[in-house]
Amino acid sequence: MNDLPAARSHVLGALYAFAAKGLPTLADLGYEGAGIGIITPIKQPADGPPLALDNRTLNTLQRGVRCLGERGFALLTQRWRLLQHITASPSKIGDIARAALVLTHVEHGRLT
Repeated sequence: MNDLPAARSHVLGALYAFAAKGLPTLADLGYEGAGIGIITPIKQPADGPPLALDNRTLNTLQRGVRCLGERGFALLTQRWRLLQHITASPSKIGDIARAALVLTHVEHGRLT
């Protein structure tokens, strides 16, 4: 199952509720057409002219914000191998991920 059908069956319902409250979700092009509140980059037409400067700027800003979350997730899952293959209940996974985040902040000196 690819990303969009999996997201539709597991998480998009919750994201739509947050979108209705004004909290959109940034996603990559694989989620194009996912629905309300799922913001994806603007595609470059295959045979058309290049994107306008405004559209390229919007895509750059979206990539800049998304990369922070992607980097954080990669840092947590690579540093804490336990998070790659965990099969605990969702509430326990959340607790473990929060603890790993705190330990990562301590390790990188970002805890004040």
